[in-house]
Amino acid sequence: SSLINRMGFNNDGVEEAIIRLISRKSKIIVGGNIGKNKITENSWAASDYLTSFDQLFDYVDYFVVNVSSPNTPNLRELQDKEPLMNLLSSLIQRNNEKEIRKPILLKIAPDLSDSQLDDIVGITQKLKLDGLVATNTTISRYKLNTSEDTLSEIGAGGLSGKVLSSRSTEVIKYLNEKLKGKVPIIGVGGIFSPQDAFDKLDAGASLIQIYTGF
Repeated sequence: SSLINRMGFNNDGVEEAIIRLISRKSKIIVGGNIGKNKITENSWAASDYLTSFDQLFDYVDYFVVNVSSPNTPNLRELQDKEPLMNLLSSLIQRNNEKEIRKPILLKIAPDLSDSQLDDIVGITQKLKLDGLVATNTTISRYKLNTSEDTLSEIGAGGLSGKVLSSRSTEVIKYLNEKLKGKVPIIGVGGIFSPQDAFDKLDAGASLIQIYTGF
């Protein structure tokens, strides 16, 4: 049970999102998952994130900095150490200027190497990030039963679902051990059953999110 999507951040813009957020009747906790526009060059990406951060600030409870979607061109390059430090530093500085700051979490890809995960750990500790979200969808097609011809016909996109479960759990466990359990991790990826959820929690997740499993 897995899906491949290449929707990217298709939406009607932050202003329309705010209208819906204002009209909602539920008191459920809402996170603002922010990213750059498809046409924005990475050198200007921070401006997009800051714009979404400022406009959504009064209407969400926490923020997720999404630098890990495979469907927005060059977005994942922002996970590299230097651009990620610059982006997060800008957001944290803006957050600290607010009367009451809101939690900022970083959402990462499942395709990062241990060395790249170590960079994430270092940045998390240095900037005192409020948490991590592990993980986004994968560009890997490993373990799929679907034929190569069919996958070629389907084309590019982020793979989610059951096939992602073990890798996302591995990433959670690695991060949690390196961070000595001191940083909250939201576990995402291939949660289809109560046991899947327990596996994420046992690996060190504080909370879980379910997408494809719905």
